[in-house]
This record gives sequence, structure tokens and C-alpha cells, in this order.
Amino acid sequence: MSALSRRLAELGHTLPAVEPPVANFLTSLQGGELLLTAGQIGRVGAAKAGPVGAGLSVEATRDEAQQAALHLLAAIDAALDGASERIEHVLRLGVFIAAAPGFDAHSRVADGASDLLVAALGERGRHVRTAIGVASLPAGAAVEVDALLRLRPASESTRP
Repeated sequence: MSALSRRLAELGHTLPAVEPPVANFLTSLQGGELLLTAGQIGRVGAAKAGPVGAGLSVEATRDEAQQAALHLLAAIDAALDGASERIEHVLRLGVFIAAAPGFDAHSRVADGASDLLVAALGERGRHVRTAIGVASLPAGAAVEVDALLRLRPASESTRP
């Protein structure tokens, strides 16, 4: 069990299995000290009850943001072969929210993902963020998140 899995278990969460990409893209890509992730969603079909602001509540969509962040952490953990101590800092979090026209509480929804990253990674999880409302997301998801991280070189990290 990775250190990240253990920390999430302490928080009452389970690191989900990483799903293979459904199209012609990679789940993550490392370039030097940077790791970029593909967008990760929480539950398929979550927005079918209506986008946030027209069927889905802010609270339910915030929970979906947290679920998407769990999938994001799983993709990061897999990319690092469980060596989450290599995460120096989450630099940027992108949060895409299936939102009804006129919805303006994007930040409240995105906090579901941000709060989980900070709880799981501490100060290393604090990030800049963009939260954007969109008409729809893949597989009927309510929220999709992606991230850019700065890593420590593998030679500088020590596994617990």
C-alpha cells in the first residue's frame, strides 16, 4: 500500500483503480520535473440529473469534485509507482463543471477537489486553480479535474 493510499484511508477514502484511457491519449505524462495528468472524472453519468444549478445541487456536485480528485490522485499514484513522496508540489488544478447557464458558484464546487488534495498532501497539495463551467463533460460526468505537478527527482526521494 502506497503512502498516499494510507493517508487517504486515514481520511476515510479508498484510492480507486486507475481506468485505462477510453480514447487515444495518456493518463499522465512526465516531462523532466513536471507531471501532467489527463482529465479525471468521478462517477459516470452524474450530471444526467441535470447540470449543477438545474437539477444537481452545489453540495452533490462538490462531492463529485472530490470523487474526481480521488481518481486524479490514483492516476498520480500510478504514474509514480506509489512513490508519492516525489510530489514536491501540485502547481495547478483545473476543474471543469457541468453547469447550467447563469450558475456562478464554481469555486464552491471546485473546493471539493481542492480540499481533498490539501488534506491528502498537506502544503504540497496547495495549488493555483481554474474552475470553469461547461455545457457537458465526457460520459455525463458532473466534474472533471486535471493537474500539473512538480516532482522531486527519483534519486532524491526515499520510500518509507
